[in-house]
This record gives sequence, structure tokens and C-alpha cells, in this order.
Amino acid sequence: MNELHELSAAELTDAYRTRRLGPVEVLRAVLAHIERWEPHLHAIYALDAAAALAQAEASQARWLKGEPLGALDGVPTTIKENIATRGVPVPLGTAATELVPAAQDAPPAARLREAGAVIICKTTMPDYGMLSSGLSSFHALTRNPWDLTKNPGGSSAGAGAAAAAGYGPLHVGTDIGGSVRLPAAWCGIFALKPSLGRIPIFPPYAGRVAGPMTRTVADAALMMGVLSRPDARDTMSLPWQDIAWQRLDRDAKGLRIGLQLDAGWGLPVEPETRAAVEAAAQRFADAGAIVEPIAPFMTRAMIDGMDAFWRCRSWLDISALPEERRARVLPFILEWARGGANLSGADVFRGYSQMGAMREAAVAACAPFDVLISPTSPVVAYAAEWASPTNDPAHPLEHIGFTLPFNMSEQPSASINCGYTSAGLPIGLQISGQRHDDLGVLQVARLWERLRPAQRPWPRPPL
Repeated sequence: MNELHELSAAELTDAYRTRRLGPVEVLRAVLAHIERWEPHLHAIYALDAAAALAQAEASQARWLKGEPLGALDGVPTTIKENIATRGVPVPLGTAATELVPAAQDAPPAARLREAGAVIICKTTMPDYGMLSSGLSSFHALTRNPWDLTKNPGGSSAGAGAAAAAGYGPLHVGTDIGGSVRLPAAWCGIFALKPSLGRIPIFPPYAGRVAGPMTRTVADAALMMGVLSRPDARDTMSLPWQDIAWQRLDRDAKGLRIGLQLDAGWGLPVEPETRAAVEAAAQRFADAGAIVEPIAPFMTRAMIDGMDAFWRCRSWLDISALPEERRARVLPFILEWARGGANLSGADVFRGYSQMGAMREAAVAACAPFDVLISPTSPVVAYAAEWASPTNDPAHPLEHIGFTLPFNMSEQPSASINCGYTSAGLPIGLQISGQRHDDLGVLQVARLWERLRPAQRPWPRPPL
């Protein structure tokens, strides 16, 4: 058997069922592993070992009585810090936030707690979730376990690093432009950005979703069975469906795949990334899929519009802060948001309208296919201390050309590892599906797990 912190959720529940392991033993092993890694990674916030132990003991009692709450009972889990958990402040990654304990669990946390998952801690994020980076004015700098000089990505920075480092098998992030998929790509894990509303979240917002971040597709599917349960607080949620999340087997024969290698704007795709995605496309084709290249469907106007809209929204929030608190915001974010200070109403409306333009373009591009595959990011992990791959607040979004459209179109989209650079850094393959076909995306991702070359061992903590 692998070390306990390496076991998947499926392996753990099987071991609990047969009494080969118990949740308390597993939790203690995971906490010891976190203690070895965390001084190097800084991936977590609000670790409460005593509370986690109490949850594990309650779970163990249920398993011993043969009355588990479900497939996640007793499984170590982390939750991104912007998903409220009762009694824990929600800093939103910024030192500008007043630390007030949350009154109740947000929907993803509530569903996990109801299912008996052992919530170990929260995971880090950058200021307001507005960076693809582990850089924050509140949290210590979060680093990538594959290379501690590199960035884990963001905004679900700590979740990506924690999953790759083995802080237990289950992690939850949020995504409004790539924030679970980019860390997944740069940390070599799997993440699903579900259809908007598939997983209830609070507060809801256009394009914003919560999603599972795991080492395996099967573990993400287990999480979807829990996280997708209804919650009336999300006024943008989809009607609940009884989806067979465990039905992951799918044949490649006849699968229609669109291959996108150019986002239409932003940073060029690095040669090693392009080669890895092309090799993945060839493996799908060799297995019987029909793979066809597609032209870019995004435009510069789309991202410039979204940038203007988001700058204005962020500036309204930040400028309303008292001067003392505003001064604590990460300077990169402050400079970026200030770009929205003098936009006219017409500028902001035109920017907002690009959500619709992006939605129409993405849905039309995907219409002939079962899924679209592309790089998750045009580049691999970059310097840990940088706020973005450009590190330029005037051009901060140049790396999200492949991820952003599927937030605006509300389509499911996942990232899964498809190779490594010559320096050993992971490369992400994005798999995006038809509107509301979350299970189809999981199935194609599971198919890729079977088709891809053997993966390298997960990184180990420095001695």
C-alpha cells in the first residue's frame, strides 16, 4: 500500500469499509505530511488539527457501526479560503479584509461537512482571487511543489499546491477565468470547472464556480456527487439532476474532438506545450477519435472588454475601503484596479457585453464536437514571486485565452496533466464540453488518464 497521504478517496473508503484503515490514523498521517511540506509551500490557512481530529473520530465511529454518511466520510479535505466555513474568517487573500468569523458554511463546505468529509484547513489565494498566482498581501507566498522557485498558479493557489504535494486527496477551489484549471495545469493535477450553477455557491456571480481539484478523475467524480447537491442560496444554480457521476468509462471510437492551438490573443503557446497537446491529440486519434483542428474564436476586443469591466468592478470595491485598509491591498492589484477609475459608463457596458460575445463564440466553436481540447495555459509555471506570467498590471490576463471563454459560456472545462517540459514542469491539457455536459468532460478526462504515458512520481518535501 502507498503511504497514507498518497491514497485516493476511493482507496480510503474501501480501506475504511474493510477496516484495514481508520479515518483517525489517516488524518494523523496527512497532518504529519503537511508538517513536513508546509514550511516550504505555504499552501494553507486556518489549520485546526483538533477540530479535524474530532471530525475523524466521529467518522471512525460511523464506519465501525457500518453507518458511513457516504463515499467521502472520513476523507481528508481542504477548502479554498474564499468558500466560507463557519467560525473561520474569510480574508479573500488580502490584508485589507476585516477578519470576522463566518456565520455559516457556504454551500460547498456545507455539502462536504454533511457527507462526513474531514475538513482539515482552508487553502491560500491571492488578493480578491484576481491573480493566477500564489502572491498575496495576507498569506505567505505559496510555491509550486514541483519546483519551489515556481508559481503554483491561482487563484486556487494553495489548493493546487496542496493536491500535488499530497495534503490528502480532496480539494475544492473556485474559478472565474481559470482559477482551478491553471493551478491544475501548473501543478500537474486534475481539476474540473463545472457548468455554471452545477455546484451551488454563495455568493453567486457571472462565471464564478466552485470545482474539485484532485490527483485523479475518479476522486473528482466522487466529489461531484456531493458538491452538486442543491442549495437554495445560489440563485444562479441549475436544477439538480441525478447524474451517474461514477459512469466514467467511454470509448474513443467516434469521439469528435476539436483541437485548438491558438487562443486568438495573448501569449503565444510555448513549443513544449504545443508539442504535448499535439501528442495528446494524436493519442486520441490513434484510439479511434475524430480530431479536427479549429480556428481561434476569441478576439482582442473580448478580453479588453472583460478587463475593463473587471477593473471597474474591483476599483468600486477597493476605492470604497478606508484609506488605511486600501493601502494594504497588494500593489499589483491596486494598480490594475485603478485602471477602472476613469472608465465611462459606456466603456463599462461595452466591456460587460463581451461576456455575451464570448459565450456565443465559445458555444458555436464547440457545436460540431463532443469536446474541445487545447492547452490549459500557453505557458508553464513561472517565477514564484510574480503576480502573473507577464508580471505587468497593464497586461495581466494574457495567459487566460484558453480558459476564460468557458467561464463566460458556462460550459464545463477541465485541466489534466499531459506531459512535462525538459525541466520537469507539468503541462496541462484542457478538455471542454458542451453546455451542461459535465459528465462527458469527466469521461473524456478519464479516457485520457488511460491513454496518456506513465506519469512521473509526485514531488516529495525537501529533506
